[in-house]
Amino acid sequence: VQLQASGGGLVQAGASLRLSCTTSRRTGSNNGMGWFRQAPGKEREFVATVSWRGDIKHYADSVKGRFAISRDNVKNTVYLQMNSLKPEDTAVYYCAVARRAVGGSTADEYAYWGQGTQVTVSS
Repeated sequence: VQLQASGGGLVQAGASLRLSCTTSRRTGSNNGMGWFRQAPGKEREFVATVSWRGDIKHYADSVKGRFAISRDNVKNTVYLQMNSLKPEDTAVYYCAVARRAVGGSTADEYAYWGQGTQVTVSS
């Protein structure tokens, strides 16, 4: 399974971005999907996850109310809508396919990873 993430960029604080991640095969085969991020000098951290049906979603406290995860199983794509961006959101964002129908907040619950897309938020 290959994942291709896109949509990152350089924006000012308060702006919005939408990340996309397309997989090489159907994602509707009972796999949750998630987004993680890694800032320079920091460990990779959980951002959001969505179940394979799209009905269960979980977010890191740091992004609740600002980010929204969604998926389109027909297009084999998961999205991360990021609003009210802050400089502390600056990181490389990675999408991943969970091992189960609902992914969790730890990296070992995910089997496949994309290459990452850079998000930089200036103050």
